[in-house]
Amino acid sequence: MKIEKIELGPVTLRVRDIEQVKQFYVDVIGMNVLEETEELVTLGTKERSLVILHSVPQAKTNPRAAGLFHLAILLPDRVELGSILAHLIERRIEVGQGDHLVSEAFYLSDPEGNGIELYADRPKDQWTYEANGHVKMATEPVEYESMLQTAANRPFTGLPVGTTIGHVHFKVRSIEAAKRFYHDRLGFSVTTDSYPGALFLSADGYHHHIGTNVWARPSDALGVEAGLETWTLLVNEQTNQALGGTSSEWSLTDEDGITVHIKRTDA
Repeated sequence: MKIEKIELGPVTLRVRDIEQVKQFYVDVIGMNVLEETEELVTLGTKERSLVILHSVPQAKTNPRAAGLFHLAILLPDRVELGSILAHLIERRIEVGQGDHLVSEAFYLSDPEGNGIELYADRPKDQWTYEANGHVKMATEPVEYESMLQTAANRPFTGLPVGTTIGHVHFKVRSIEAAKRFYHDRLGFSVTTDSYPGALFLSADGYHHHIGTNVWARPSDALGVEAGLETWTLLVNEQTNQALGGTSSEWSLTDEDGITVHIKRTDA
């Protein structure tokens, strides 16, 4: 089975201090509050939800657990990425960086340590491929000076329309088990396995929708802890049936306790 015509929906995070984390995603990342209750806050752009915060004040952090490495927010283009970079610099937010050949990215964490990637893709006709058909990816310095110049006339006013969850990247205990779940069970295609200790997979010819790695050597499955609760896979009716779905919304959990919420978009 090969999965097709998918999108990624919101990532749900269990957080201990929902007000503090909410303000971070609003003030630093530039999201809007779309819905809010005492226990749940949905954040995103005016057109779509990107992150859902679930208040679990008693949740504990387990650095040994598998779970979220980062959620990746895809900006529409390099200008918009430069705009948010300038905003982060102005706020004195320290970020990591990586030119991955297919994309340019910056990395930071929210107040509870959930990893965030902010990135923009290069045009697909600029991607290159290995002899086996895998997309070439690397981690090199970003030419951020030119990026800031392109965004000089684009003041940051929040995440723009067109921003999506581009991919999700997980800490796992076993690359082989990850491949069984994301490739064999969910039908994502392997796009890169040349990074030591990592595996990247996608649908629809993208460079990757799913990243997995064993770099942190997690030894425990994700439990009821602070951090990742679920990620969302949006599918059409045909794909939903191919995955074995008998309802418009259902879930699967991998061997690391990472749960995907599968939702039909045409239900």
